[in-house]
Amino acid sequence: MVDPRTQGTSLYFNRRDFIRTAAVAGAGLMVTVPGWAQEQAPASQPENELRIAMIGPGSQGRNLLTQCLKIPNIRFTAICDIWPYHQDYAANILKKYDMPVKVYADYNELLAGEKDLDAVIVATPDWVHAEHAIACLKAGKHVYCEKEMSNTLEGGRAMVKAARETGKLLQIGHQRRSNPRYWHALKMIRNDKILGRVTHFNSQWNRSRRFDLGWPEGKELDPATLKKYGYETMDQFRNWRWYKKFSGGPMADLGSHQMDVYNWFLDTPPAAVLAAGGLDNYEDREWYDNVMAIYEYKVGGKMVRGFYQVLNTTSFNGFFEAFMGDEGSLVISEDTRKGFVFREQEAKKREWEDEASKVEAMGKDAIELKIGETLRPDGTKDPEGQQLLEESKKPPHQLHLENFFSAIRNKTPLSCPPEVAYETAVTVLKANDAVAAGKRIEFKPDEFKV
Repeated sequence: MVDPRTQGTSLYFNRRDFIRTAAVAGAGLMVTVPGWAQEQAPASQPENELRIAMIGPGSQGRNLLTQCLKIPNIRFTAICDIWPYHQDYAANILKKYDMPVKVYADYNELLAGEKDLDAVIVATPDWVHAEHAIACLKAGKHVYCEKEMSNTLEGGRAMVKAARETGKLLQIGHQRRSNPRYWHALKMIRNDKILGRVTHFNSQWNRSRRFDLGWPEGKELDPATLKKYGYETMDQFRNWRWYKKFSGGPMADLGSHQMDVYNWFLDTPPAAVLAAGGLDNYEDREWYDNVMAIYEYKVGGKMVRGFYQVLNTTSFNGFFEAFMGDEGSLVISEDTRKGFVFREQEAKKREWEDEASKVEAMGKDAIELKIGETLRPDGTKDPEGQQLLEESKKPPHQLHLENFFSAIRNKTPLSCPPEVAYETAVTVLKANDAVAAGKRIEFKPDEFKV
Protein backbone atom coordinates (compact mmCIF):
# COMPACT_ATOMS: atom_id res chain seq x y z
CA MET A 1 0.00 0.00 0.00
CA VAL A 2 1.20 3.50 -0.80
CA ASP A 3 2.31 5.43 2.26
CA PRO A 4 -0.70 7.72 2.82
CA ARG A 5 1.54 10.52 4.00
CA THR A 6 2.88 10.86 0.47
CA GLN A 7 -0.63 11.60 -0.71
CA GLY A 8 -0.36 14.91 1.08
CA THR A 9 3.24 15.70 0.19
CA SER A 10 5.66 14.10 -2.20
CA LEU A 11 2.99 12.58 -4.42
CA TYR A 12 2.31 16.05 -5.74
CA PHE A 13 5.98 16.82 -6.34
CA ASN A 14 6.33 15.57 -9.88
CA ARG A 15 6.93 17.47 -13.11
CA ARG A 16 3.47 16.83 -14.53
CA ASP A 17 1.75 18.44 -11.55
CA PHE A 18 3.94 21.51 -11.20
CA ILE A 19 2.19 24.81 -11.66
CA ARG A 20 4.37 27.88 -12.00
CA THR A 21 3.82 30.76 -9.64
CA ALA A 22 5.80 33.03 -7.38
CA ALA A 23 6.05 34.16 -3.82
CA VAL A 24 6.80 37.67 -5.01
CA ALA A 25 7.04 39.67 -8.20
CA GLY A 26 9.88 38.65 -10.46
CA ALA A 27 10.51 35.27 -8.81
CA GLY A 28 10.71 32.51 -11.40
CA LEU A 29 9.70 29.81 -8.93
CA MET A 30 7.67 26.64 -9.12
CA VAL A 31 4.95 25.51 -6.76
CA THR A 32 2.94 22.34 -6.49
CA VAL A 33 -0.75 22.29 -5.80
CA PRO A 34 -3.24 19.93 -4.22
CA GLY A 35 -5.85 17.85 -5.95
CA TRP A 36 -8.38 20.57 -6.77
CA ALA A 37 -5.95 21.82 -9.45
CA GLN A 38 -4.94 18.39 -10.79
CA GLU A 39 -6.37 15.67 -12.94
CA GLN A 40 -9.27 17.84 -14.10
CA ALA A 41 -11.67 16.32 -16.61
CA PRO A 42 -11.09 17.43 -20.22
CA ALA A 43 -13.09 20.48 -21.27
CA SER A 44 -15.13 18.37 -23.68
CA GLN A 45 -16.13 15.94 -20.94
CA PRO A 46 -19.07 17.23 -18.89
CA GLU A 47 -18.92 16.51 -15.20
CA ASN A 48 -21.62 14.23 -13.88
CA GLU A 49 -23.90 15.45 -11.15
CA LEU A 50 -23.08 14.05 -7.73
CA ARG A 51 -25.95 13.29 -5.37
CA ILE A 52 -25.04 13.93 -1.76
CA ALA A 53 -26.55 14.01 1.71
CA MET A 54 -25.48 15.67 4.92
CA ILE A 55 -25.63 14.26 8.43
CA GLY A 56 -25.44 17.09 10.96
CA PRO A 57 -26.38 20.42 9.33
CA GLY A 58 -25.55 22.50 12.40
CA SER A 59 -23.40 25.62 12.24
CA GLN A 60 -20.36 23.92 10.70
CA GLY A 61 -22.52 21.68 8.56
CA ARG A 62 -24.35 24.69 7.13
CA ASN A 63 -20.99 26.28 6.34
CA LEU A 64 -20.05 23.21 4.31
CA LEU A 65 -23.51 23.16 2.75
CA THR A 66 -23.22 26.75 1.49
CA GLN A 67 -19.74 26.05 0.11
CA CYS A 68 -21.08 23.02 -1.76
CA LEU A 69 -23.70 25.24 -3.37
CA LYS A 70 -20.88 27.16 -5.09
CA ILE A 71 -19.59 23.98 -6.77
CA PRO A 72 -21.16 22.96 -10.11
CA ASN A 73 -23.13 19.72 -10.45
CA ILE A 74 -23.50 19.00 -6.75
CA ARG A 75 -27.04 18.22 -5.66
CA PHE A 76 -28.26 17.61 -2.13
CA THR A 77 -31.03 15.03 -1.96
CA ALA A 78 -31.29 14.44 1.80
CA ILE A 79 -30.31 15.83 5.18
CA CYS A 80 -30.29 14.19 8.58
CA ASP A 81 -30.26 15.66 12.07
CA ILE A 82 -31.78 14.71 15.39
CA TRP A 83 -32.95 18.31 15.97
CA PRO A 84 -35.93 19.50 13.88
CA TYR A 85 -34.65 23.06 14.12
CA HIS A 86 -31.48 22.08 12.24
CA GLN A 87 -33.53 20.05 9.77
CA ASP A 88 -35.82 22.97 8.91
CA TYR A 89 -32.98 25.48 8.71
CA ALA A 90 -30.98 23.44 6.22
CA ALA A 91 -33.98 22.29 4.19
CA ASN A 92 -35.14 25.89 3.77
CA ILE A 93 -31.70 26.94 2.49
CA LEU A 94 -31.67 24.14 -0.07
CA LYS A 95 -35.23 24.84 -1.15
CA LYS A 96 -34.13 28.33 -2.19
CA TYR A 97 -31.60 26.66 -4.50
CA ASP A 98 -34.23 24.42 -6.04
CA MET A 99 -33.01 21.41 -4.09
CA PRO A 100 -35.94 19.93 -2.22
CA VAL A 101 -34.58 17.28 0.12
CA LYS A 102 -35.87 14.40 2.15
CA VAL A 103 -35.40 14.95 5.88
CA TYR A 104 -34.37 12.26 8.35
CA ALA A 105 -33.71 12.13 12.08
CA ASP A 106 -31.98 8.74 12.02
CA TYR A 107 -28.95 8.22 9.76
CA ASN A 108 -29.77 4.52 9.38
CA GLU A 109 -33.10 5.47 7.81
CA LEU A 110 -31.30 7.89 5.50
CA LEU A 111 -28.90 5.20 4.29
CA ALA A 112 -31.75 2.74 3.84
CA GLY A 113 -33.92 5.22 1.96
CA GLU A 114 -31.33 6.97 -0.25
CA LYS A 115 -29.85 4.21 -2.36
CA ASP A 116 -28.51 6.40 -5.16
CA LEU A 117 -26.29 8.67 -3.06
CA ASP A 118 -22.74 9.18 -4.23
CA ALA A 119 -21.43 10.72 -1.02
CA VAL A 120 -22.32 11.85 2.46
CA ILE A 121 -20.96 14.83 4.38
CA VAL A 122 -20.66 14.13 8.11
CA ALA A 123 -20.65 17.24 10.30
CA THR A 124 -22.02 15.88 13.55
CA PRO A 125 -20.27 16.25 16.95
CA ASP A 126 -16.88 14.54 17.07
CA TRP A 127 -17.93 11.66 19.30
CA VAL A 128 -20.23 10.20 16.61
CA HIS A 129 -18.00 10.86 13.59
CA ALA A 130 -16.73 7.29 13.60
CA GLU A 131 -20.20 5.78 13.95
CA HIS A 132 -21.67 7.88 11.15
CA ALA A 133 -18.70 7.76 8.77
CA ILE A 134 -18.23 4.01 9.08
CA ALA A 135 -21.93 3.34 8.47
CA CYS A 136 -21.84 5.48 5.33
CA LEU A 137 -18.67 3.81 4.05
CA LYS A 138 -20.14 0.36 4.60
CA ALA A 139 -23.27 1.47 2.76
CA GLY A 140 -21.08 2.14 -0.28
CA LYS A 141 -20.89 5.93 0.00
CA HIS A 142 -17.85 8.18 -0.18
CA VAL A 143 -17.54 10.34 2.94
CA TYR A 144 -16.35 13.84 3.73
CA CYS A 145 -16.06 14.01 7.53
CA GLU A 146 -15.32 17.12 9.53
CA LYS A 147 -12.30 17.14 11.80
CA GLU A 148 -11.48 16.00 14.44
CA MET A 149 -11.99 12.66 12.76
CA SER A 150 -12.80 11.26 16.21
CA ASN A 151 -12.38 12.28 19.82
CA THR A 152 -10.91 8.84 20.52
CA LEU A 153 -8.03 7.05 18.87
CA GLU A 154 -10.10 3.87 18.79
CA GLY A 155 -12.69 5.67 16.70
CA GLY A 156 -10.05 7.09 14.39
CA ARG A 157 -8.47 3.70 13.81
CA ALA A 158 -11.85 2.18 13.02
CA MET A 159 -12.48 4.88 10.42
CA VAL A 160 -9.15 4.22 8.69
CA LYS A 161 -9.86 0.49 8.59
CA ALA A 162 -13.39 1.00 7.25
CA ALA A 163 -12.14 3.16 4.39
CA ARG A 164 -9.55 0.54 3.47
CA GLU A 165 -11.97 -2.35 3.69
CA THR A 166 -14.73 -0.69 1.65
CA GLY A 167 -12.48 0.99 -0.90
CA LYS A 168 -14.50 4.17 -0.53
CA LEU A 169 -13.00 7.63 -0.18
CA LEU A 170 -12.81 9.28 3.22
CA GLN A 171 -11.72 12.90 3.30
CA ILE A 172 -11.19 14.55 6.70
CA GLY A 173 -11.82 18.28 7.02
CA HIS A 174 -8.32 19.62 7.61
CA GLN A 175 -8.94 22.20 4.91
CA ARG A 176 -5.52 23.86 4.99
CA ARG A 177 -4.23 20.90 3.01
CA SER A 178 -6.23 22.14 0.02
CA ASN A 179 -5.32 25.81 0.45
CA PRO A 180 -3.04 27.27 -2.29
CA ARG A 181 -1.41 29.61 0.22
CA TYR A 182 -0.19 26.67 2.26
CA TRP A 183 0.98 24.71 -0.78
CA HIS A 184 2.89 27.77 -1.90
CA ALA A 185 4.48 28.21 1.53
CA LEU A 186 5.39 24.52 1.62
CA LYS A 187 7.10 24.81 -1.74
CA MET A 188 9.11 27.82 -0.56
CA ILE A 189 10.25 26.01 2.57
CA ARG A 190 10.90 22.57 1.11
CA ASN A 191 11.98 23.19 -2.48
CA ASP A 192 13.41 26.70 -2.40
CA LYS A 193 14.89 26.46 1.11
CA ILE A 194 13.80 30.02 1.82
CA LEU A 195 14.25 29.40 5.57
CA GLY A 196 17.45 27.39 5.32
CA ARG A 197 17.19 24.61 7.88
CA VAL A 198 13.93 24.80 9.83
CA THR A 199 14.81 24.89 13.52
CA HIS A 200 11.66 25.98 15.37
CA PHE A 201 8.01 26.80 14.99
CA ASN A 202 5.43 28.81 16.88
CA SER A 203 1.68 29.10 16.51
CA GLN A 204 -1.50 29.88 18.34
CA TRP A 205 -5.25 30.06 18.09
CA ASN A 206 -6.63 32.57 20.53
CA ARG A 207 -10.30 33.43 20.65
CA SER A 208 -12.28 35.67 22.95
CA ARG A 209 -14.52 34.38 25.69
CA ARG A 210 -17.35 32.42 24.14
CA PHE A 211 -20.76 32.43 25.72
CA ASP A 212 -22.81 29.26 25.90
CA LEU A 213 -24.81 28.38 22.82
CA GLY A 214 -28.52 28.57 23.45
CA TRP A 215 -31.57 27.57 21.47
CA PRO A 216 -34.83 29.21 20.38
CA GLU A 217 -37.55 29.14 22.97
CA GLY A 218 -39.89 26.25 22.40
CA LYS A 219 -37.44 24.42 20.12
CA GLU A 220 -35.90 22.19 22.78
CA LEU A 221 -35.48 18.49 22.21
CA ASP A 222 -37.53 16.48 24.66
CA PRO A 223 -35.67 14.52 27.39
CA ALA A 224 -36.44 11.15 25.83
CA THR A 225 -34.93 12.16 22.47
CA LEU A 226 -31.86 13.63 24.14
CA LYS A 227 -31.34 10.44 26.11
CA LYS A 228 -31.85 8.28 23.02
CA TYR A 229 -28.96 10.04 21.29
CA GLY A 230 -26.63 10.15 24.29
CA TYR A 231 -27.18 13.62 25.78
CA GLU A 232 -28.45 14.40 29.26
CA THR A 233 -29.45 18.02 28.62
CA MET A 234 -29.89 20.57 25.85
CA ASP A 235 -26.80 22.28 27.19
CA GLN A 236 -24.74 19.16 26.47
CA PHE A 237 -26.26 18.91 23.02
CA ARG A 238 -25.59 22.55 22.13
CA ASN A 239 -22.26 22.99 23.94
CA TRP A 240 -20.84 19.54 23.26
CA ARG A 241 -17.34 20.86 22.52
CA TRP A 242 -16.79 21.48 26.23
CA TYR A 243 -17.60 17.93 27.37
CA LYS A 244 -15.08 15.09 27.37
CA LYS A 245 -17.62 12.51 26.24
CA PHE A 246 -18.33 14.42 23.06
CA SER A 247 -15.10 16.13 21.96
CA GLY A 248 -11.33 16.36 22.30
CA GLY A 249 -11.49 19.89 23.72
CA PRO A 250 -9.86 23.01 22.25
CA MET A 251 -6.71 21.09 21.29
CA ALA A 252 -8.79 19.02 18.90
CA ASP A 253 -11.30 21.74 18.03
CA LEU A 254 -8.70 24.38 17.12
CA GLY A 255 -5.22 22.97 17.66
CA SER A 256 -5.67 20.10 15.23
CA HIS A 257 -5.78 22.52 12.29
CA GLN A 258 -2.36 23.87 13.12
CA MET A 259 -0.63 20.76 14.39
CA ASP A 260 -1.74 19.14 11.15
CA VAL A 261 0.21 21.82 9.29
CA TYR A 262 3.38 21.02 11.28
CA ASN A 263 3.09 17.29 10.66
CA TRP A 264 2.57 18.09 6.98
CA PHE A 265 5.32 20.65 6.48
CA LEU A 266 7.90 18.77 8.57
CA ASP A 267 6.87 15.53 6.84
CA THR A 268 6.82 13.56 10.07
CA PRO A 269 4.72 13.25 13.21
CA PRO A 270 6.17 14.50 16.51
CA ALA A 271 8.55 12.63 18.77
CA ALA A 272 7.36 14.07 22.09
CA VAL A 273 5.02 16.61 23.70
CA LEU A 274 5.09 18.51 27.00
CA ALA A 275 1.92 20.42 27.83
CA ALA A 276 0.23 22.38 30.58
CA GLY A 277 -3.22 23.88 30.84
CA GLY A 278 -6.44 23.78 32.75
CA LEU A 279 -10.04 24.75 33.20
CA ASP A 280 -9.23 28.11 34.77
CA ASN A 281 -11.84 30.52 33.47
CA TYR A 282 -15.12 28.72 32.86
CA GLU A 283 -17.63 27.12 35.19
CA ASP A 284 -19.63 23.95 34.67
CA ARG A 285 -17.40 22.74 31.84
CA GLU A 286 -15.02 19.80 31.57
CA TRP A 287 -12.38 20.50 28.95
CA TYR A 288 -9.39 22.79 29.47
CA ASP A 289 -10.01 26.35 28.36
CA ASN A 290 -6.28 26.87 27.77
CA VAL A 291 -3.42 24.62 26.71
CA MET A 292 0.23 25.46 26.10
CA ALA A 293 2.29 22.73 24.49
CA ILE A 294 5.88 22.20 23.41
CA TYR A 295 6.30 19.66 20.63
CA GLU A 296 9.53 17.98 19.55
CA TYR A 297 10.12 16.70 16.02
CA LYS A 298 13.12 14.85 14.63
CA VAL A 299 13.73 16.04 11.07
CA GLY A 300 16.72 14.81 9.09
CA GLY A 301 18.45 13.73 12.27
CA LYS A 302 18.04 17.21 13.81
CA MET A 303 15.65 18.34 16.53
CA VAL A 304 12.92 20.85 15.67
CA ARG A 305 11.02 22.22 18.65
CA GLY A 306 7.92 24.35 18.64
CA PHE A 307 5.38 26.00 20.91
CA TYR A 308 1.61 25.94 20.45
CA GLN A 309 -1.07 27.61 22.52
CA VAL A 310 -4.84 27.70 22.40
CA LEU A 311 -6.66 30.21 24.61
CA ASN A 312 -10.39 30.77 25.02
CA THR A 313 -10.32 34.02 26.98
CA THR A 314 -8.61 36.43 24.57
CA SER A 315 -8.46 36.88 20.82
CA PHE A 316 -5.09 38.64 20.95
CA ASN A 317 -3.17 38.10 17.72
CA GLY A 318 -5.73 35.59 16.46
CA PHE A 319 -4.40 32.50 14.73
CA PHE A 320 -1.31 31.83 12.65
CA GLU A 321 1.57 29.43 12.10
CA ALA A 322 5.23 30.49 12.01
CA PHE A 323 8.24 28.51 10.81
CA MET A 324 11.71 29.70 11.80
CA GLY A 325 15.01 28.66 10.24
CA ASP A 326 18.63 29.70 10.24
CA GLU A 327 18.16 31.81 7.08
CA GLY A 328 14.67 33.19 7.55
CA SER A 329 11.16 32.86 8.96
CA LEU A 330 7.72 32.52 7.45
CA VAL A 331 4.35 33.44 8.95
CA ILE A 332 1.16 32.10 7.39
CA SER A 333 -2.51 31.87 8.28
CA GLU A 334 -5.93 31.29 6.79
CA ASP A 335 -6.30 34.95 7.70
CA THR A 336 -4.95 36.29 4.39
CA ARG A 337 -3.62 39.42 6.08
CA LYS A 338 -0.94 37.23 7.68
CA GLY A 339 1.55 35.98 5.11
CA PHE A 340 5.15 37.16 5.31
CA VAL A 341 8.71 36.00 4.74
CA PHE A 342 11.52 37.45 6.86
CA ARG A 343 15.14 36.99 5.76
CA GLU A 344 17.93 36.76 8.31
CA GLN A 345 20.36 39.63 7.75
CA GLU A 346 23.33 37.35 7.13
CA ALA A 347 21.43 35.01 4.78
CA LYS A 348 22.16 35.01 1.08
CA LYS A 349 20.00 37.45 -0.82
CA ARG A 350 17.79 35.83 -3.46
CA GLU A 351 17.92 37.16 -7.00
CA TRP A 352 14.23 38.03 -6.99
CA GLU A 353 14.21 40.04 -3.77
CA ASP A 354 14.87 43.39 -5.47
CA GLU A 355 11.63 42.95 -7.41
CA ALA A 356 9.65 41.84 -4.39
CA SER A 357 6.96 43.84 -2.67
CA LYS A 358 8.41 44.95 0.67
CA VAL A 359 6.23 45.66 3.69
CA GLU A 360 6.76 46.25 7.36
CA ALA A 361 5.32 43.49 9.49
CA MET A 362 5.80 42.76 13.17
CA GLY A 363 8.32 45.60 13.35
CA LYS A 364 10.59 44.20 10.62
CA ASP A 365 11.06 44.46 6.88
CA ALA A 366 9.24 41.57 5.25
CA ILE A 367 8.37 40.13 1.87
CA GLU A 368 4.65 39.65 1.44
CA LEU A 369 3.58 36.11 0.63
CA LYS A 370 1.96 36.40 -2.77
CA ILE A 371 0.69 33.97 -5.36
CA GLY A 372 0.49 34.29 -9.12
CA GLU A 373 3.04 37.00 -9.90
CA THR A 374 5.49 34.96 -11.96
CA LEU A 375 6.21 36.69 -15.28
CA ARG A 376 6.75 34.97 -18.60
CA PRO A 377 9.73 35.97 -20.78
CA ASP A 378 7.56 38.54 -22.59
CA GLY A 379 6.71 40.23 -19.29
CA THR A 380 3.11 39.02 -19.07
CA LYS A 381 1.65 37.14 -16.12
CA ASP A 382 2.02 33.39 -16.25
CA PRO A 383 -1.49 31.93 -16.90
CA GLU A 384 -1.01 28.93 -14.64
CA GLY A 385 0.04 31.22 -11.81
CA GLN A 386 -3.05 33.29 -12.46
CA GLN A 387 -5.20 30.18 -12.26
CA LEU A 388 -3.69 29.37 -8.89
CA LEU A 389 -4.28 32.96 -7.77
CA GLU A 390 -7.95 32.69 -8.71
CA GLU A 391 -8.25 29.42 -6.81
CA SER A 392 -6.73 31.06 -3.74
CA LYS A 393 -9.61 33.54 -3.67
CA LYS A 394 -12.09 30.77 -2.91
CA PRO A 395 -13.06 29.99 0.69
CA PRO A 396 -10.78 27.26 2.14
CA HIS A 397 -13.63 24.85 2.83
CA GLN A 398 -14.83 25.13 -0.75
CA LEU A 399 -11.37 24.16 -2.03
CA HIS A 400 -11.25 21.14 0.27
CA LEU A 401 -14.70 20.02 -0.85
CA GLU A 402 -13.70 20.50 -4.49
CA ASN A 403 -10.74 18.21 -3.90
CA PHE A 404 -13.09 15.58 -2.44
CA PHE A 405 -15.53 15.77 -5.36
CA SER A 406 -12.66 15.72 -7.87
CA ALA A 407 -11.35 12.58 -6.17
CA ILE A 408 -14.74 10.92 -6.73
CA ARG A 409 -15.00 11.99 -10.36
CA ASN A 410 -11.41 11.95 -11.54
CA LYS A 411 -9.50 9.84 -9.02
CA THR A 412 -7.57 12.91 -7.88
CA PRO A 413 -5.57 12.13 -4.71
CA LEU A 414 -7.33 13.30 -1.55
CA SER A 415 -5.70 16.21 0.21
CA CYS A 416 -6.40 14.64 3.61
CA PRO A 417 -7.06 10.89 3.58
CA PRO A 418 -7.85 9.19 6.90
CA GLU A 419 -4.32 7.91 7.54
CA VAL A 420 -3.02 11.48 7.46
CA ALA A 421 -5.81 12.75 9.70
CA TYR A 422 -5.17 9.92 12.15
CA GLU A 423 -1.60 11.15 12.66
CA THR A 424 -3.05 14.54 13.57
CA ALA A 425 -5.56 13.00 15.95
CA VAL A 426 -2.76 11.22 17.81
CA THR A 427 -0.75 14.46 17.88
CA VAL A 428 -3.45 16.55 19.53
CA LEU A 429 -5.19 14.01 21.75
CA LYS A 430 -1.85 13.00 23.30
CA ALA A 431 -1.34 16.66 24.27
CA ASN A 432 -4.48 16.36 26.40
CA ASP A 433 -2.90 13.30 28.02
CA ALA A 434 0.27 15.29 28.71
CA VAL A 435 -1.74 17.99 30.46
CA ALA A 436 -3.55 15.41 32.57
CA ALA A 437 -0.32 13.57 33.47
CA GLY A 438 1.68 16.74 34.05
CA LYS A 439 4.69 15.33 32.25
CA ARG A 440 6.45 15.01 28.90
CA ILE A 441 5.10 12.18 26.76
CA GLU A 442 7.16 10.45 24.09
CA PHE A 443 5.49 9.10 20.98
CA LYS A 444 6.27 5.71 19.53
CA PRO A 445 6.32 5.62 15.71
CA ASP A 446 3.79 2.78 15.69
CA GLU A 447 1.25 4.99 17.48
CA PHE A 448 0.66 6.92 14.28
CA LYS A 449 0.03 3.85 12.14
CA VAL A 450 -3.11 1.81 11.60
